[in-house]
Amino acid sequence: MRRPAPLPVRDGLGPARVRVHGGRLVDEFERRFGAGAKVRAGEVFSVDGAVLDESTVLPAGAHVYLYRELPDEVVVPFDIPVLYRDDDIVVVDKPHFLATMPRGSHVAQTALVRLRRELDLPELSPAHRLDRLTAGVLLFTTRRELRGRYQTLFAQGRVAKTYLAHAHGQPTVALPATLRSRIVKRRGQLQAVEEPGEPNAETYVEPLNDSRYRLTPRTGRTHQLRVHMASIGLPITGDPFYPNMIDVSPDDFSSPLQLLAHRLEFDDPVTGRARVFVSARELTGGLRA
Repeated sequence: MRRPAPLPVRDGLGPARVRVHGGRLVDEFERRFGAGAKVRAGEVFSVDGAVLDESTVLPAGAHVYLYRELPDEVVVPFDIPVLYRDDDIVVVDKPHFLATMPRGSHVAQTALVRLRRELDLPELSPAHRLDRLTAGVLLFTTRRELRGRYQTLFAQGRVAKTYLAHAHGQPTVALPATLRSRIVKRRGQLQAVEEPGEPNAETYVEPLNDSRYRLTPRTGRTHQLRVHMASIGLPITGDPFYPNMIDVSPDDFSSPLQLLAHRLEFDDPVTGRARVFVSARELTGGLRA
């Protein structure tokens, strides 16, 4: 198990953890990141929280911590309504276009960092994730010691999740139907793909009305619902990835993906209570959400 970071969350963001190649730290930081000045300024720390400096020499594989420089980000101009909050959990209605947690170029403009700042909860952590383009019910834990218990619910498939989607097209299979396939998402590739082999993804698809569908995933592969819908001739409205990649400007919020994490249901691992949370959002059929 990874030991806790030696530095506190600052402005909603925890410190970055860097594995070093070994040798004189200031030289490595200058060579790899152009950031030798951070070492000289005493802004890099050991796993014990000690300040490292120009004289520090570390073995290969050692870890250091520092606060990262935030990239310039396009502000996502939507609020994050809180559906429920108590001492243990926070449940929100995540908007489209907002990533769940920092990754790549999305750091401050993520649900995690914004909520830590807005709610003054530095140990807030997601129990699961929603795609950046997907809106709806998202569960967070408020304290580090609770995180594993709620994350285990999702990892073990003990949470009933229901999504709503709007899609155009004519289905190539009779609905309702259970879709099973092998979905693989490789590092460095934006699209997940279906491949031959043992199925690792399962989705139950039910038609509703007005080109709307209820989707019940029984597994949680990356982009699973979007891949499965596109595979049966029903790509989700507003999807820039499936079936084909479409270039969308980072500041274009006019056509949100019409996929909504509508409902979460589970037995609370702390209180034992049956929990049900439902999004207040509605699909717009391709119009601004």
